[in-house]
Amino acid sequence: MTDASHSTGKTSSFGFRDVDAKEKVQLVRGVFDSVASSYDLMNDLMSGGVHRLWKDAAAAKLNPRPGETILDVAGGTGDMARRYAKMARAAQERRGGDDASIIVLDYNAEMIMAGVQKGGEPEMQWTVGDAMALPLPDASVDAYSISFGIRNVADIPQALREARRVLKPGGRFLCLEFSRPTASAVRKAYDAWSFHAIPRIGGWVAGDRDSYQYLVESIRRFPDQTTFKGMIEDAGFSRVTVTNLSGGVAAIHHGWAI
Repeated sequence: MTDASHSTGKTSSFGFRDVDAKEKVQLVRGVFDSVASSYDLMNDLMSGGVHRLWKDAAAAKLNPRPGETILDVAGGTGDMARRYAKMARAAQERRGGDDASIIVLDYNAEMIMAGVQKGGEPEMQWTVGDAMALPLPDASVDAYSISFGIRNVADIPQALREARRVLKPGGRFLCLEFSRPTASAVRKAYDAWSFHAIPRIGGWVAGDRDSYQYLVESIRRFPDQTTFKGMIEDAGFSRVTVTNLSGGVAAIHHGWAI
């Protein structure tokens, strides 16, 4: 899932390269323009198909409720938003309440178009927007999520500050992202798979080896669980927790706007 930022005059990682933050915006946009039509296949390749279980776990952690406004940033083709909408509706059927509102926001219009073509749920609405400058007022959403997108942002602390800004008091923050396997054997096996197999398969299946090469490099440049937890706390979140998935291949970071 995708997002980017306006230039801050800083450098940012693009895979194993350091580039100007403004340049990263355009480079990331190019990657996801290229892979939008094969995005679901990309997730299968990156996770060995396990991303569906990770997304189920993340949605359960967020616990969507009737009447809530949920912002799904870097929402891509809407995988997480569909889960949120269905869960909120199921809770509504059990105990009543208003319809939830699920806002899918992505920097890349091609990704949004691919999501619209897949179809949505009645609670979902789609918009193109920037994680660095969210087009929402202060304290306007009940929950914020970003799944497999934060590592593509040129200025992660700014994205986290924006998340904190738009959340209501008591609002929930959730980030699902590839992370650092906790066991060295798992880490070595995943590195071997990701660096050698994924770009090659991406070249065969999607005709785009370079984009897949960036994606696996971006995972290795992303901060480990403890470092990222500290960044979330620095942005003003409280009671931040980390839940490792598949031995830390991915992780859920959850916090509260208190």
